[in-house]
Amino acid sequence: MDYGRFKYEQTKKLQEAKKKQTTFQVKEIKVRPKTDTHDLEIKIGHIEKFIGKKNKVKVTVVFRGREITLTQKGRELLAKIAEETADYAVVEQSSKMEGRAMHMILAPR
Repeated sequence: MDYGRFKYEQTKKLQEAKKKQTTFQVKEIKVRPKTDTHDLEIKIGHIEKFIGKKNKVKVTVVFRGREITLTQKGRELLAKIAEETADYAVVEQSSKMEGRAMHMILAPR
């Protein structure tokens, strides 16, 4: 077999494999523990748009200064977001504290 022909067929196989694989991005939404309800609704709308485009969403609650004592409120906020988006998203990673931030990852259903 001709080596040039072999290389050509290998590249064609790789291109065909690339066509069939799905790619996604991880988008991030940041909120604070004292984020108001209307602002939260806007953020949930953004989450819905990102999930609609088959991207994963990382929801981050950022604590500044003395807000670090409000970790329970942060967990409740993430639980509320998970409940609101339950129709079209599933929680891939539940809330987890890292430093001064709490994360949760949502994936499309």
